[in-house]
Amino acid sequence: MVFSFSLPAGCPIRGNIGGNIGDRPQVAQGCGREAGTIKYPGISVQENERGPPVKNDTLWSLDPNVTYLNHGSFGAGLVPVLEFQERLRREAEQNPMEWFLRRLPELQAAARQALGTFLGAPAEDLAFVTNATEGVNTVLRSLSFAPGDEIVVTDHEYGACRAAAEFAARRAGARIVVAKIPFPLKLKEEIAAAILACLGERTRLVLLDHVTSQTALVFPVGKLVGEIQARGVDVLVDGAHAPGMVPLDLRALGPAYYTGNLHKWMCLPKGAAFLYVRPDRQDRIQPLAISHGLNAHVTDASARFRELFDWMGTRDFSPWLCFEKGREALSRLSPGGLEGLRVRNHELAVRGREVLLSTLGIPAPCPEELLGSMASLPLPDARDKQANWRDIDALQRYLRQEHRIEVPVMAWPSHPKRLLRISAQAYNSLEQYERLAEAVSRGLHKNL
Repeated sequence: MVFSFSLPAGCPIRGNIGGNIGDRPQVAQGCGREAGTIKYPGISVQENERGPPVKNDTLWSLDPNVTYLNHGSFGAGLVPVLEFQERLRREAEQNPMEWFLRRLPELQAAARQALGTFLGAPAEDLAFVTNATEGVNTVLRSLSFAPGDEIVVTDHEYGACRAAAEFAARRAGARIVVAKIPFPLKLKEEIAAAILACLGERTRLVLLDHVTSQTALVFPVGKLVGEIQARGVDVLVDGAHAPGMVPLDLRALGPAYYTGNLHKWMCLPKGAAFLYVRPDRQDRIQPLAISHGLNAHVTDASARFRELFDWMGTRDFSPWLCFEKGREALSRLSPGGLEGLRVRNHELAVRGREVLLSTLGIPAPCPEELLGSMASLPLPDARDKQANWRDIDALQRYLRQEHRIEVPVMAWPSHPKRLLRISAQAYNSLEQYERLAEAVSRGLHKNL
């Protein structure tokens, strides 16, 4: 099956998309008044400055009647990848013995090898987990802390992972030390300064976001990992949003532990994530569910690490096995491949933020260099009460019910203070953020 995408006349791709000419698709017609077409197997894309480059009805299952601006929270699976996943599931059900005993090990190895190439990490240092929260819990529940030991987190850490750190500390009699990073902030140097100032003689681990969830900041993890680990302290990077949003080279980065989601910005099925563990730390880490791998006949820590994580009981392994299919499909959304899409999404997030800041009269809360494919901005305090994390902000409800716009309005640092966060993916357009800005302005005038 072959679909095509069009480049409207006079609308070249914006930004430096990189890549070799040989890697780029070939334009069938020049940029005259009629659009040229580019042929790709299974992909349909329309590149337009004001419109989304992707026809939602071809690649995404998103409701076309809803303006969806929250890719960051849950991702959105590409239809060709979900169809491939369903084929894998059918194959597993046709002969479970063949699938689980003979086919699965080779498919796992191939998926891990492809993932390692993408992440810049040796395949043998990677384990599959269902999400980054599980990855963070896996490390924290595996490590031994003593009374008085300290785990450093930031006040921007995702709530679920902060809770995991608090649980591990409480169980061991250790302490949580919170690095307070301002938001809004003027300089990226404030991030590193706040975290490094919290390191002490009893610091045993730093839990560090790569991209923060609520404030949508891309932390300078290269600088931080290097400086923290030079002081003899291990770093666990929560990279929930990083794969597909920012370039990754885990071998060069060198953290003790790194976990990331693949269902968000890589658009894989839900349940696809990974945990990287540096070889010298693999003998310390066990999965949350211990199974047959514990008694496997292996002689080195790396092999035992893989055995422990490759089989944690019967489950649906298909999300991880979709990695290469997903990477290929996502690469076709831009003539510049994944890097071109990443740059396009970043530029759209920056421009979308500019529209909101201008319309609402809000100064930029952080430098553009700290943005990836998301952006957050502070809003006036909420007027409604919030009992727990599941409560939906009144403005968010209004945007959904009155304007059919899905976008998160989140309490930060705590209710009634709040933020609005936008995401930019291939199916989004600048016009959608203009519509959002007008709707938010109306909602705020209603004292929501």
